[in-house]
Amino acid sequence: MDFANTPSFFRSGPPPGARLAMAVAASVALLVGDSYFGLMEQAREATSLALYPVQRAVNMPAQAMRHVSDFLSSQTELKQENTALRTRQLEMSAQLSRLQTLQRELDEVRKLNGIKSSYHQQAQMAETLYTGRDPFSYKIIIDKGSDANLKAGQPVVDASGLLGQVTRVQPLTAEVTLVIDKNQMVPVMVARTGQRAILYGYGGGVEIRYLPQSADIKDGDHIVTSGVDGVYPAGIPVARVTRVERNQGATFARIATAPLAGVQQTRYMLVLGDKQAPPRPPEPAPIVKKSRGGKKAAAEE
Repeated sequence: MDFANTPSFFRSGPPPGARLAMAVAASVALLVGDSYFGLMEQAREATSLALYPVQRAVNMPAQAMRHVSDFLSSQTELKQENTALRTRQLEMSAQLSRLQTLQRELDEVRKLNGIKSSYHQQAQMAETLYTGRDPFSYKIIIDKGSDANLKAGQPVVDASGLLGQVTRVQPLTAEVTLVIDKNQMVPVMVARTGQRAILYGYGGGVEIRYLPQSADIKDGDHIVTSGVDGVYPAGIPVARVTRVERNQGATFARIATAPLAGVQQTRYMLVLGDKQAPPRPPEPAPIVKKSRGGKKAAAEE
């Protein structure tokens, strides 16, 4: 290498050995001064402050990747937790619905047991199996039949009132015609006044017919069985009066009622025993009159 053309400032100064010795001495002095007197503390702080943006810039890609990974992990965990919570909520809702249904059925059975103990005649508890096939008739099929000594004509009640009566009996099942059926009639009376009447089903509801305009009946009156037919025991709640219309010129009042029993949703019911009506009294003997000739002749009835 040709050192002839080398600039003079590269060749000026002490020799390399002297420079090394000077550097070592300066380093030792700085180490001792920093160790005992903290000479480089401010320099380090200034250098650290100046290099902080560079450090942040160097660490930014790694931090960004870490944040993205944490975000994706959090999103996945949140989705899994939401799915689990939603599934749990659906399960709890279904369980709550079942518990509410069981509680309602339990309350209904308890009420029926209380009603059963209040009747002197025999009563049997039955359960609804299904409704009748005819959509224009209101009948249900229960799980008791001739095997339980059921007979046609027996009244059927639930915890709220009269449902209807047994109309057909099979070996293991029986058909119950509800009071709202269009072919069903029940002798009733107004509980407040004792006014007797006939309650007619019209296919979906019940109403009282053929009461005169002057009859003492009003909205809210409770209708109970009168017991005059020998089929239904007296005093069974049947319906409640919802509207009374007295039109000028009409012979009878128009009385709308609502059944008290759960004719469309009752599951458990009581089939009451046969009401033993007293026998009809004997007909009176014909009146006998004596004729003027001393002969007896039977008077015409």
